[in-house]
Amino acid sequence: MIAKNMSNRLKRLVAASVIPLAMMCAQTSHAAQPLKIGYSDWPGFVAWQVAIEKGWFKEAGVAVDFEWFDYSASMDAFAAGKIDAVGVTNGDALVTGAGGAKSMMIMLTDYSNGNDIIIGKPGIKSLKDLKGKKVAVEVGLVEHLLLLDGLKKAGMKESDVTLVNAKTNEMPQVLASGDVAAVGAWQPVAGQAMKGLPGSRPLYTSANEPGLIYDGFTVNPASIAAHRAEWKKFVKVWDRVVSYINDPKTQPDAVKIMSARVGLTPQAYLPFLKGTKLLSLADSKKIYVKAEGFGSLYGSSKIADDFNVSNAVYKEHQNVDSYIDPSFVNGK
Repeated sequence: MIAKNMSNRLKRLVAASVIPLAMMCAQTSHAAQPLKIGYSDWPGFVAWQVAIEKGWFKEAGVAVDFEWFDYSASMDAFAAGKIDAVGVTNGDALVTGAGGAKSMMIMLTDYSNGNDIIIGKPGIKSLKDLKGKKVAVEVGLVEHLLLLDGLKKAGMKESDVTLVNAKTNEMPQVLASGDVAAVGAWQPVAGQAMKGLPGSRPLYTSANEPGLIYDGFTVNPASIAAHRAEWKKFVKVWDRVVSYINDPKTQPDAVKIMSARVGLTPQAYLPFLKGTKLLSLADSKKIYVKAEGFGSLYGSSKIADDFNVSNAVYKEHQNVDSYIDPSFVNGK
């Protein structure tokens, strides 16, 4: 089931990407246009809304055009060459690249610190309770990776559960249906799922494995080549965003802006800040260092690459180093 699903997914990405030549041509035509950036409801990406509404890009002298998508749709738009950059996890940057839409991870926004959640329905109290039962995840994406990490720690294998493939934004309905024992989703969808089924609870979260899921912005290499100076300005704005969100004096205003973007109240949105560890550029410099394991973007991405190949998300291992450009976080 997984192999078939991934094959279809890969075909869609390949078909959509009409790869480098078309993207190069599109980039040339964009020469005098704003940087086109796709973002979605993950809190680390929503954070950019602060910079947008405060006019900080204009102050920095860089023209940007942020476009709002569902997460999967943002990846498809990038693969189709419709946007120059997109907010994705490090593992999903590899997925898009394997489909032909190569990219460079030029900066990190955060690592997930609890906002990615495996949620059990009422009566399911631990991952071990899932043995022999159905679990819904968006197969091949981050919650699938999170589930496998949790099962491994619980002494279980993927074959101990039956995976059900579903879109992340559909998980509240899937969990409420009672057809599965658990679902995987990120915030705010995860919160909607738990609210919709009283008694459901987190079984495992990304806080159990910091560095398993890094989030950042990955850019079309042609756009970097043509607009390097603009991308450097774009990256520098990020530190201003992180400071504004983390400062107790300005955090209420930041949360008001972010919550409005996703249609929640500030009170409902505030807890999501704890589940997303925002990374300043200084923080990212320490993660953009080659090493094994989850403390390094290189190490974490290698683990994600192994996951993608073993689950037939794509067939051939990716050259992880070729997806990571540390020059921007290092101020070069």
